[in-house]
Amino acid sequence: HVFVVCSSMTSLSGSNLTNLPSHITIPSYDRSKVVPGIAHIGVGAFHRAHQAVYVDRCLHLPGHDASWGIVGIGLLPFDVPVRDALLAQDGLYSLNEKGPDGAKSSRIIGSIVDYIYAPGNSKAVLSRLSDPSIKIVSMTITEGGYLLDTKGHFTLGHPAVVHDLQHPEEPTSVFGFVVGALDMRRKANIAPFTVMSCDNVRHNGNMAKKAFLAFANARDSSLAQWIEANVSFPNSMVDRITPAMTPSTRDQLNSENGLNDLAPVICEDFIQWVLEHDFCNGAPSWGDAGVMITTDVSPYEEAKIRLLNASHSMLSYPAFLSGQRRVDSAVHDPLFYKYLSDFLDDAGAWLKDLPGMQLSAYKKKLLERFGNPAIADQLARLCLDGGSKIPGFILPTLTSVLQKEKETPSGRTGHAAPYSRMAFLLASYNIYIRSKVDEQGQAYDLNEPNALHIIQPIIANNDPLALLHCHDIVGPLTGTFAPFVDLYLEYVSNISKNGVRATLEAINTASSSSK
Repeated sequence: HVFVVCSSMTSLSGSNLTNLPSHITIPSYDRSKVVPGIAHIGVGAFHRAHQAVYVDRCLHLPGHDASWGIVGIGLLPFDVPVRDALLAQDGLYSLNEKGPDGAKSSRIIGSIVDYIYAPGNSKAVLSRLSDPSIKIVSMTITEGGYLLDTKGHFTLGHPAVVHDLQHPEEPTSVFGFVVGALDMRRKANIAPFTVMSCDNVRHNGNMAKKAFLAFANARDSSLAQWIEANVSFPNSMVDRITPAMTPSTRDQLNSENGLNDLAPVICEDFIQWVLEHDFCNGAPSWGDAGVMITTDVSPYEEAKIRLLNASHSMLSYPAFLSGQRRVDSAVHDPLFYKYLSDFLDDAGAWLKDLPGMQLSAYKKKLLERFGNPAIADQLARLCLDGGSKIPGFILPTLTSVLQKEKETPSGRTGHAAPYSRMAFLLASYNIYIRSKVDEQGQAYDLNEPNALHIIQPIIANNDPLALLHCHDIVGPLTGTFAPFVDLYLEYVSNISKNGVRATLEAINTASSSSK
């Protein structure tokens, strides 16, 4: 990202807040009194659209505790533009929410009050993290950032890990900084901080705990034991669609706002955070700021995975193959809207209403969110990494349906079978990974960063059954349930001969007739 200053617009800084255009909401709390109690590693767009927003809400609460501000920490070269922007703007940035009905709002988020760029400043980062005022260290480092392989083993041979184990006083990785600071606090008899993953992955707290304990154990087994006994790693479920900020989108936002914001954020108007209240050294008043506090986040994760994440995967390959490119355009197509709506009923049958999450309303809201034209989410993004997404998002519902059909058959067969849409999805994926050209003649690249070693043998085998025989993707049951296999092969043939739309129309028609 390159941030361009436009002199004709109002600049953004702490001293200039009252001069901003009147339609932009500004912080009403005294930022000069806010001090960091949270250090966040990885201050990307999602953090600034999600956790930083909840902290900003906490700071707006009556009688708020001003000791829960955020100090951002950047570890990687691509963090430099955000560093430069936030430091130039006193940590401020505009949050621009866009609703599916065209409603929009802009406000300034003031919860980030400091920022440290780690390369060349490792001692400053360690010093800040070991300061007693820091009570939570949170992070958004992506699923791959935890360095756990497909079997859940920590990658001790990663170059950054090797470096940090050999040079603990000059760490470069999240593991070296967090574990190093915890060791400093242990030796100084300072209470530890909570390690809070905010990544959009299942059991994110458990994943973080496994990775950090593995690193700590390689460094000092007694340190690992102390961390396991004293440090909290709460699980959470996070949700907010936050598209990447392009230069043209940034310039358009700034023009609309009359604001020269070097690092604006655009996001949908929906936000959700379900958090286990497991903090070893205190926490902000999350619940009063709209965070859903629970003792077990698992049911909420399950609902999100089976509904939101699975729907994204269900839509991705068939819509992309048909020539669609934007998620909202595909969802506004009646053919794909009905297909997704029916799938949400397929998946929802295996879930129950939860406190704060009523399934019928949640499913309706999902379709509204996917159809938000202001977000302009790309199908290519949803197609990314299908070899990893399908087993995690589709397989839980597919396995449940097939097991029930084996034990107590529904009597519904062919296009009306309860698994027909998932057979259609796998048939579409089988063609997607092999074709490299959509039905409109547009070429595309296959992007499988994590499961290419699994996908390549399937592609090399001309038999479409190769996908159903790959247990890593579809599990052991899918390829052995004959009615499903037959329907899958029928859809592979129909899509190849007649196209995605004609094949899906037959499924939708059968679905309407069976209801």
